[in-house]
Amino acid sequence: MPLSIGDTAPLFNLPVSGGEMLNLADLRGAPVVLFFYPKDDTSGCTKEAISFTEALPQFDALGVKVVGCSKDTVAKHDKFTAKHALGMPLLSDIEGTACEAYGVWKEKQMYGKTYMGIERTTVLIDANGQIAQIWPKVKVAGHVDAVLDAAKQLGA
Repeated sequence: MPLSIGDTAPLFNLPVSGGEMLNLADLRGAPVVLFFYPKDDTSGCTKEAISFTEALPQFDALGVKVVGCSKDTVAKHDKFTAKHALGMPLLSDIEGTACEAYGVWKEKQMYGKTYMGIERTTVLIDANGQIAQIWPKVKVAGHVDAVLDAAKQLGA
């Protein structure tokens, strides 16, 4: 069953870039932007991660945490982070537990081939752990501004 606005955000405890663990429950009390992306160091994913990094001062001013998530390894995240000077933690969801829980692991098609992959999706979670907004099938251009506007509406 897909997640909806008002649902409790599924919890996870996953490794992040830098080798730490991140438990979503530990972030309660602050809103969280959780963006799922297909793969480190690809064109759209790089643009999205850089856009979120550039907007971090504005999210920080609102008290909003920003976290990325893909099925890449921590080692790949570390390289991606270093190469592009990214400023947010990147979750390594190798087993796909968070991707499944958030409903972003989907059947996709490219060049006539069908495969399973992460559908670029962003979820805004309020300070109480409830889903405030969901952006499925994200188009990167202008997306971070839309997320920032929604975060401002939370009164964060």
